[in-house]
Amino acid sequence: MASSGDIVIRQAQAADLADLTALLQVLFGMEEDFSFDEARQRQGLMLMLENEQGVVLAAENSGKVVGMSTGQLLISTAEGGPAVLVEDVVVLPAWQDRGVGRLLMRAIAEWAASKNAVRLQLLADRNNKAALSFYDKIGWQMTDLICLRKT
Repeated sequence: MASSGDIVIRQAQAADLADLTALLQVLFGMEEDFSFDEARQRQGLMLMLENEQGVVLAAENSGKVVGMSTGQLLISTAEGGPAVLVEDVVVLPAWQDRGVGRLLMRAIAEWAASKNAVRLQLLADRNNKAALSFYDKIGWQMTDLICLRKT
């Protein structure tokens, strides 16, 4: 899909499941609303890999997955067309601040454009200052909306 220097961004495959699951463990360790459950996260990733309306992107260096992001297509009544919900943006700590997240977000935006999406949106933990700063630096804007959920 895309590459820069020693990082390649590509669509993830089933063979990446162990690395992707480990990345979700890193991500959920930072988020207060979620707790890591290997079996559930593995199942979710498998469903995403099979989802024709979604994408799982892997950032790879020398055969090792060092970051990932996922996106799912939905219909926005506000926009009158498709939008992409970006989820699971995570980069291994040793690879942060090296442009990996920026490459992942650019690749997910390209995927969204290929699906004629008119908007990308994501949820971020309000206490994750590093993530919020990253999204701000790459041009994402905060909204006045809040997330509510029911399980």
